[in-house]
Amino acid sequence: MRKYFGTDGIRRIANTDLTPELVYKVAKAGAYVLSKHKKDGAPTILIGRDTRLSGTLIESAMVAGFLSYGANVKLLGVIPTPGVAYLTRKLNADASVVISASHNTFEFNGIKYFSNKGMKIPDELEEEIEEIMESGKLDELTAINEHIGVSEYREDLIDEYVYFFRKNFDDDMEKLVTDDFVIGLDTANGATYKVAEKVFSTLGIKYKIISNNPDGININENCGSTHLDNLKKFVVENKLSMGVAFDGDGDRCLAVDEKGNEIDGDKIMAIISKSLMKAGKLNKNTIVATVMSNLGMNKFAEANNLNLIQTKVGDRYVLEEMLKNGYNLGGEQSGHVILLDYNPTGDGILTSLMLMKSILEEGKKASEMADIVTLYPQVLVNAKVSNDKKYDYKENKEIKTAIENLEKEFAGNGRVLIRPSGTEPLVRVMIEGADQQYIKQKAQEIADLIEKLLA
Repeated sequence: MRKYFGTDGIRRIANTDLTPELVYKVAKAGAYVLSKHKKDGAPTILIGRDTRLSGTLIESAMVAGFLSYGANVKLLGVIPTPGVAYLTRKLNADASVVISASHNTFEFNGIKYFSNKGMKIPDELEEEIEEIMESGKLDELTAINEHIGVSEYREDLIDEYVYFFRKNFDDDMEKLVTDDFVIGLDTANGATYKVAEKVFSTLGIKYKIISNNPDGININENCGSTHLDNLKKFVVENKLSMGVAFDGDGDRCLAVDEKGNEIDGDKIMAIISKSLMKAGKLNKNTIVATVMSNLGMNKFAEANNLNLIQTKVGDRYVLEEMLKNGYNLGGEQSGHVILLDYNPTGDGILTSLMLMKSILEEGKKASEMADIVTLYPQVLVNAKVSNDKKYDYKENKEIKTAIENLEKEFAGNGRVLIRPSGTEPLVRVMIEGADQQYIKQKAQEIADLIEKLLA
């Protein structure tokens, strides 16, 4: 059981749970683990952050830890997570870290490490960092005299990230973008608030923007990809072609069509997959999604001769599957889409550009394009259970029979997904099917059965 790292780095309330002292240790141990195989010279580590009030506090503690170990640091300032991942590879840095709590509210902050390949580090390395932190070895990892590291501010490097988009999309957008194509842009008062405007302006895409005035506290506050209502209203009222919304650290994107309807991650992947397939660029005609993807994605894949592979929940598992088998499109319902031909992490701006390109190529409205996937209603009910029994549903005959009977009844037009919570004494019962009321009733019945047998 890991003490500090969760499913997406370390994420806690800043300055109480995520203290400067803890951050210092994480930095020092991380610098050692991620650069211990470096043969010569001091390691170089990049740091990027989002707009949270606590960002500079956490950044200062991280810098102290890195410099104390003897690593040199480049401070990138406010920049999306995928921008840090891209620059790590571009500059051949030894590692990088993003200070962000993604879609969480401002009082949280977090630490995500990236390897020299610009990818989130695997569980084993996070575990090794924890071991070093707990071993009492940190004092031995102290640089002295001329070996102490130095830091420098390199906020200018964000222009390299902008150039990445220009290099890949300039020609296409010049041919495709018309005067009447105008998008709504919601940056969640987060890490994309400056760079998104630079990218769209550079590519000649007309836009109207909201939620781009961060004050350290308003990140994700009723805005961005987790709160689409303002963008929906903004797009309809301004008669815009579509809208795109990013999350706090800029690795997710969700969209809104011209009528104000949500285009979720499943629909985004479907639209992009059709475009890539048409160009002969969808590797092995495959999309990698998670088990939480809507049943409508399975139906879409079947109808279009596509392979749909589903992994455990989490973008790291999607990426693992993509790398292992050479796939280049994958992601999650939440809008975390990985386009491996460009970047080995989810990138909200990249996703939005690929989505726009796919729509413009077809010459259709966003609503028409989104209709290619029919989403089935989903119902989620939590069953409260004993923490030590939350995995026992797999072996319980009565629970297994109830699930199997319901799935037989669905005959491919519905499904049951059971997921124990990683942090709470809960088992989550998710059911999809055509009839909302019926699946709600069945989800409650199965949740009640699980509670009765596993309490």
